[in-house]
Amino acid sequence: MMMKFNRSTNDVEFDFDGKMLTKGETDGSSFPNGGLRATHTAGGYLALDTSSPIFLRGDTVFIPSAFVSYYGAALDEKTPLLRSNAALSKHGKRLLKHLGLDIGDKDVVSNIGLEQEFFLVPRDQYYRRPDLQMAGRTIMGKDAPRGQEMCDHYMAPPSLANPALAAMQEMQDECWRLGIPLKTRHREVAPNQYEFAPLYGYNTTQVDQNIMVMQIIEEVAARHGMAALLQEKPFNDVNGSGKHNNWSIATEDGTMMLHPAKINAATGNPRAFAVIMSAIIAAVNEHGDLMRMAIASPGNDFRLGACEAPPAIVSTYLGDDMTFYLQHFKDGKGDGEYVPSTKTLDLGTHEVLPFEVPAEDRNRTSPFPYGGARFEFRAVGSSQNVSMVNTVLNTIVAEKFAEFADAIDGGKDVDELARETLNENWKVIFNGNNYDEEVQKELTDRGIWRIDSGVEAIATLTAKKNTDLFSKMNVLTKEECESRQHILHDHYTGTVDMEAKCMVDMINQHIIPSVKAAGVGPLSDLEASIGTLKSAIAEIHAAEDSYKAAQLSRVLRLETMIDIRAICDAAEEVVPADLWTLATYKELMFLDSHTTVPAEADTQFYDE
Repeated sequence: MMMKFNRSTNDVEFDFDGKMLTKGETDGSSFPNGGLRATHTAGGYLALDTSSPIFLRGDTVFIPSAFVSYYGAALDEKTPLLRSNAALSKHGKRLLKHLGLDIGDKDVVSNIGLEQEFFLVPRDQYYRRPDLQMAGRTIMGKDAPRGQEMCDHYMAPPSLANPALAAMQEMQDECWRLGIPLKTRHREVAPNQYEFAPLYGYNTTQVDQNIMVMQIIEEVAARHGMAALLQEKPFNDVNGSGKHNNWSIATEDGTMMLHPAKINAATGNPRAFAVIMSAIIAAVNEHGDLMRMAIASPGNDFRLGACEAPPAIVSTYLGDDMTFYLQHFKDGKGDGEYVPSTKTLDLGTHEVLPFEVPAEDRNRTSPFPYGGARFEFRAVGSSQNVSMVNTVLNTIVAEKFAEFADAIDGGKDVDELARETLNENWKVIFNGNNYDEEVQKELTDRGIWRIDSGVEAIATLTAKKNTDLFSKMNVLTKEECESRQHILHDHYTGTVDMEAKCMVDMINQHIIPSVKAAGVGPLSDLEASIGTLKSAIAEIHAAEDSYKAAQLSRVLRLETMIDIRAICDAAEEVVPADLWTLATYKELMFLDSHTTVPAEADTQFYDE
């Protein structure tokens, strides 16, 4: 793109035209497109996204771009996100003006911060696991004698006896060179689990950077003799990995709309924060199905509802302090300003002085808790591109801002509107323990959105209320919604297809030979399971549409394969270790006892 050969002298000449950056063309039919493109209508067009910086890595210039069909239909994750940003800005500005703040030509923007969790495992053991190589998770494996029972991995000092710390330092250094500020690194809860968190920023920039962060994590891990696992549930019976999506909204010049003191001061309206919160609460209550759809991924089917991942019941946690304020506001018992209280902890020592903490505790069982100037969407999966997550959050809130602005334009009192909205949607607020089964029944009985199956959650994308929403906000057309639903169902089915075929190969090539060599184990059950798996795969391939195939895949994955896994794990329990050819959980999950750092290992940093 940047050079040509002089036909007379055969010398290289630089020939770089800036227009080449603004538009490109490729084959749109070779990407997942849900029927929007075909081989005889294949054009896919790339256009420069000016909201996300261009960056250089190695000898390659990476140009953030939108990707659309010949007719302008979104083939990518980015175009809907950009459209949702426009909708949020348009209607957010309208509502702010009614609240007393006219920001003129400036935008309302959505900022996010993404916590990225992942596992690091010894690479030599990774090569002994076809399931990890092909599917990213262990589809079988007996628990090691030790898991996370001692709760001693989370935030423990990174060990210098294994390569994880050096790898994470190099990952941060690689990211820093690209302008990606990974501020935080630490161990996570499960053995071999770690986390990075960047400085928050504009949503499209953060999504692009996070995709590169995931690639860098995988590449650098390999240099240090490890494999990085980004899938949501690579191991059974220990914590899975999430990518908590910390979502906030603000004016372009920095007035945070979810910070009570700042938005109230900027608008000169002591109830501005309450009005904005009432709109968001209504959005969560009405469109919890779309929030659940946005985090539906194959890995999340195993993760949600346990080990610090919230259940698939979409409520929001506000904390007792804010809930008390909003309850009085909605009941007409108070119209003052919300001022978050603080609490002082005195440990009774002179070495540690009394210190202040927020009024609210953390609720890690809530899928969408308020965290002080932001909401943390905790249910997001670690391997996801979070564009759809933020497209949904922006769009459902933009719709409520539009409805508020329309009603106020029509003469409705803004405070009365907010009170009515809170009363109508109060049921979605829940500050208790979402893991309690009795509470889950209570929330379900309230009518809060609960969709346990990721396959069924994906199917809500084309519900009329949702296609109407996206169309009204100019984010996705009905056809674009349908295409995405097909793509997501096909992705689920393809994932299960690979996992089931891996299971067939591992049973045939590893487990049955080990059982025969040992002369112990459930040989007949293992042999019978091969036919069960092959029949289920064939039935999926014969399904009449993508939705039916995904439904059958879910049954295979979450019922049939779990039963067969139990047979495989029973074999592992009795076969002698020297005859078992697959890497075990013990060999995979404990870097501290299964890896070493070479004495000469020394990370070279950028400023050196």
